[in-house]
Amino acid sequence: MRFGGSLFGLPVALNSLHPILIDVKRIAVSGQALTSIHHLREQIDIGFLSPDKYAAMQIGREGARQMPMTVNRAAIYEAAEKLSNWGRWGDDDELGTLNLVSQQDVVDAAKLIRKGKTFALGLPLDEKIQSGLFGGRWNPIHTMLATGTDAAAGNQDVGDAFLRYADDAINLPCQCSTQWDALAHIFLDDKMWNGYPAQLVDATGARKNGIENYRDKCVGRGVLLDVARYKGVEALDTGYPITNEDLDNTAKAQGVEIRRGDFVIVRTGHQEACLKSGDWEGYAGGDAPGLAFETCYWIREHDIAAICADTWGCEVRPNETTEANQPWHWVVIPAIGIAMGEIYFVKELAEDCAEDGVYEFFFCAPPLHLPGGCGSPVNPQAIK
Repeated sequence: MRFGGSLFGLPVALNSLHPILIDVKRIAVSGQALTSIHHLREQIDIGFLSPDKYAAMQIGREGARQMPMTVNRAAIYEAAEKLSNWGRWGDDDELGTLNLVSQQDVVDAAKLIRKGKTFALGLPLDEKIQSGLFGGRWNPIHTMLATGTDAAAGNQDVGDAFLRYADDAINLPCQCSTQWDALAHIFLDDKMWNGYPAQLVDATGARKNGIENYRDKCVGRGVLLDVARYKGVEALDTGYPITNEDLDNTAKAQGVEIRRGDFVIVRTGHQEACLKSGDWEGYAGGDAPGLAFETCYWIREHDIAAICADTWGCEVRPNETTEANQPWHWVVIPAIGIAMGEIYFVKELAEDCAEDGVYEFFFCAPPLHLPGGCGSPVNPQAIK
């Protein structure tokens, strides 16, 4: 694997920490070259490696997932090393975990449409959720370029063949509301997804891992994990860390299976509380319930295509460490290569799922075709 014998500048005795973390890039199993240690899962599927051998190799990763962990820089780098997908789909890959969605997966997901009921998961762009807590982001600015009052006043009646019309423009950061993060969005030290140098994202945009790579890939089986409803609350408390156990128990209670290549959406109720109160202060960048750091292991174990949530940043805030801002992001985007959706509006979808007991659906959420973008606004659709 590309991490080599040191972990992003931090010397690590890899063989003593995790016996399977060796350079397997050119090791052959029954004549099949592996692109990474995680490609071993595929070798089981096609019969090149016995399940017993694979299970033995999993001990290190599974043990780390189950044991209580202290979240610090060392834990971040350890998780990044253990869970890395770098090279799994080739040295030139820019899709990450969206590679896990096959054409058959899309066909099967379409079969989940039984009622023809559609749910828009995009938050209205006139909700003033940004309050300046992160990244200099601002709320969308909607500007009218031509109006009906112009038309009625005759201001557009130029010449004999005129046209009366309305037109407008919008000015917004790509990640100011419901959105996808591109794989160019987060760096682990000076690297982004698949080992590309961070310097490839410059003033002209992202020359690698831009959001344009997602333009025809964000479609498949969606699954809602309504953690708030499972816990019996309208909204989880700010600062509540959603654990691996919470995710597993929620899925079990809902009677839904998490499968390889799924688009998983987590409901905390946090956004709905803001909508109900009309108070967005702190939503974008402040304290929030969210995924605990340990769930990076859950994400990799289940081999999902995407993780989405109704919160600003998916992971719990305050973070579980003071040694990094958004430590979970450090692992899941640049190392695992996960597609991440944030600020999803799931109230209506969650209510319908609770009513009919069906928590799986056809999911489609293409981003804007913005070459070099580090993210994109989106209005995802869940269809049941």
